[in-house]
Amino acid sequence: MPWSPNLAIGVKQIDDQHKMWFEKADALFEAGKNRREKEYIGEMLKFLDEYTKKHFSDEEKYMSEIGYPGLAEQKKAHADFVARLDKLRAEYEKSGGSISVILGANTMVIDWLTNHIAKMDRKIGEFTGSLK
Repeated sequence: MPWSPNLAIGVKQIDDQHKMWFEKADALFEAGKNRREKEYIGEMLKFLDEYTKKHFSDEEKYMSEIGYPGLAEQKKAHADFVARLDKLRAEYEKSGGSISVILGANTMVIDWLTNHIAKMDRKIGEFTGSLK
């Protein structure tokens, strides 16, 4: 699932962070193809936990600075994703890396990358463009 320029929202810092998510997602899928997903899923969940919180904080700070009207909606979506991620991490730790947890991680990452970025985050870029 490679990064595609049509997912860029036009805000360099946010786009760069989204690209990093895509790189990690690609690594997860490669690990699955090479039957290394059980090893990699723990690393991926740790990365997602740390990087996601930093990214959301940076993104929310940026939206606040520009007076983005959809900030509350974004914060809610971010909180929902963090809650889903926490649940997934707990399931991973409990199961020791079951295939259902791995599939859940894949689904969650794909859903987030394709839906949230392409729909909600794109609006940040449109708003930023309207300020110029």
